[in-house]
Order: sequence, then structure tokens, then C-alpha cells
Amino acid sequence: MLFIVIGVIIFVIAQANNVVDTRKFVADVEPYFRFLMEDDYKFYLNVKYGSEDLDVEKLYSIRIRNGLVVIVAFILIFFTRLNYLYVLLSIVIGFVMFKLPYFQLKSYYKAHLAQMDAMLPYYLKSIEILVQHYTVPVALARSIETAPEIFKSGLKKLVAKVDAGDQSVDPYMDFAKEYPVRDSMRMMRLLYRLSLGSQENKQEQLNLFSKNVSSLQNKAREQKYQARLEKMESKTMTMLFCTGGGVLGLLMISMMSMMGV
Repeated sequence: MLFIVIGVIIFVIAQANNVVDTRKFVADVEPYFRFLMEDDYKFYLNVKYGSEDLDVEKLYSIRIRNGLVVIVAFILIFFTRLNYLYVLLSIVIGFVMFKLPYFQLKSYYKAHLAQMDAMLPYYLKSIEILVQHYTVPVALARSIETAPEIFKSGLKKLVAKVDAGDQSVDPYMDFAKEYPVRDSMRMMRLLYRLSLGSQENKQEQLNLFSKNVSSLQNKAREQKYQARLEKMESKTMTMLFCTGGGVLGLLMISMMSMMGV
């Protein structure tokens, strides 16, 4: 243990005096670990932080640095009894540390997706009300201020593309891809068709859109109730296991006490 403390002190002093440059070392070795970058890593980063001023390379380099530091730290911890098994264990722990930020981003995305899935039907209902008085592009622009915060970025992009003269379905599909929740593609296509409809068949298109929004709201309610039911069942099972485990533990203690007597 004394050897490890001395080694850490020497390393810190060398780092402070620029004898050892860990940043340069990480920058030099980082290309060799490029193949470990996940295909959807940038996508998850964009979901959490947005695409503005996002330095993916820097964030990935930090992951590489943290993984290497953990590997070296555990090798030093196991140094006095170092063998292939401990080296392998150190590498595994370092790899887990490297993957941890990715798993955290993925978990955030899943929670984010569930939140979007719950909010989209109610946002579309507000659009349905606005479309009764305005055109679809105007309704979308007016909805931004009162829309859930989670949708505002995508709505601004959609409205900006439409205002720039893009009359195709692409802006609507881009919004659906940015928020890939249940039926988002179909609902945005319906909204696009509604924007193309003439005044004569607008009411027919609006009725179809309204029917689909109501169906989505019903699904959202069912999912919400199901989630509550599953949560209650989980709590009940936990209580039963805890109670049963406690009773079993007390019985074992009693039996051991009796045998000891």
C-alpha cells in the first residue's frame, strides 16, 4: 500500500511539472480505441445535450481517459500480487467505467422517450383545437409557446423549415424522427395532409385527425394505468418477500437459539 501511495505522489508531481502529460497521452492513444465508439453514441448525446456546441470527440476522449485511469489504478492496487487474472480484472473494470456514460445516456433516452410518449397525444389535441381556426403552419407556430418543453426545439425547426418554403412532408417527418414515439410518424403524416387539404375537405381531414388523437389519448391513459398497476404489484411483491424473509429469519434464529440451549 505504501508503494501505491508513493507512486501516486510521484505521478501527481510529474503531472504538475509537465514531466508527464496525460492529455497528450490520451490524445495519442484515443484513435486506437475509435472502434469502441458506439454507432448511436452521438444520437444519445444529441438527445440529452442538443446538437449545438456538442464536442463528441472531446466527450469520447474523456471516456477513454477515465477507463485508462481506472485500469492503471487497479493494476497499482493489485501490484504486490499481480498476475494475469488481476490484469484482466483491471481491464474489465476499466472497460465498465468506459461504458458507464453510454449506459447512462441510453437510460436517459428511454426515460425521455416514455415522457414524450405520454405528452404527445395531449400536445396533438392542442394542435387540433388551433387548426380549427388557423392553417396548420400557423397553428404549429402558435403552439410553440404553450407546448411541452420537450417538444419546443423540434417545433421551432419544423416551423422554420416550413417558413423557409419547404412545402414537402420532410419537415414533419424530421420532427417525427426526432421524437420517435408511438404513432408519431402516422400523426405527422396526417397533419401534413391536413395542411394540404382545401377548405372544402378540411373538416373531413380534421375529423380523421381528431379521431386518431382521441385513440392516442386512450392508449396513453391505458398505459398510465397499467404502469400504476405494475408499480403497485411490484410494491406488494416486495412487501411479501420482505415479510416472508423476516419471518423466515426469525424462525431460523429461534431454531438456532433452541439448538444452542
